[in-house]
Amino acid sequence: MPRSLTLHLRERTEQPDCSLQSDGASRGCSLPDPGAPHDYAGCTTSSREEPIITTAASLAYAEHYRPEDDHLATARQRAVDVGVVPIGSGGGAMLTFLASTIGAKAIVEIGSGTGVSGLCLLRGMQADGVLTSVDLEAEHQRIAREVFTEAGFAPQRFRLIAGAGLEVMPRLTDAAYDLVFLDGDKVEYGEYLDQALRLVRPGGVIVFDNALWHDRVADPSQRDPETAAIRELLQHVANDERLRSILLPVGDGLLAAQLV
Repeated sequence: MPRSLTLHLRERTEQPDCSLQSDGASRGCSLPDPGAPHDYAGCTTSSREEPIITTAASLAYAEHYRPEDDHLATARQRAVDVGVVPIGSGGGAMLTFLASTIGAKAIVEIGSGTGVSGLCLLRGMQADGVLTSVDLEAEHQRIAREVFTEAGFAPQRFRLIAGAGLEVMPRLTDAAYDLVFLDGDKVEYGEYLDQALRLVRPGGVIVFDNALWHDRVADPSQRDPETAAIRELLQHVANDERLRSILLPVGDGLLAAQLV
């Protein structure tokens, strides 16, 4: 059985049957095959089902529960200026939380962007921790360096490596990282996982951004290469006995897996 960890608030103790009826209404839900496309558009809740957040207001409230400061706001504006889409506010807060919870001292991220995710990770790390950030675009990394410096982080707290993730990751040290954050080419997510499993220490955490990919992963009609690659990743992680995982509906979806 997969060791995937799923959070549920039960209104009853028996295991629900959540299969969809032909009219799209829910009978109550058994968990779907992880990573497989399912059509949830017609799902409704009743007193016999799990409570589900359904309003945009609730999702927005949760997403912005932790306000961001001027440094993150600046990094986000610079992302807009250069056409980069950074991790969402809720996802960034989760990165800070995860890095802090595991006492991270060594983190690698694929996809520096303009430093939004990197700044969130640095803020959660130990005071002597080092972030290794990899990105193809030297200009993006120049901006990320400015963001980190303006936020008060000394140069020895981060190292920026220009290059493709799958070219740089094989050169990094085995089992040397507490957390690996992946936000690069979605088609390469499966290969990123292979490398991350080598890089992360036992008990360390692997995190993927865009795990719900603009609502496409849950839509069975969406079969583009990026969506298909993310669905395959979700299936693989859920069924890997080495990993304890959770899929979080923050931002564009965040998949976190701990190497046990």
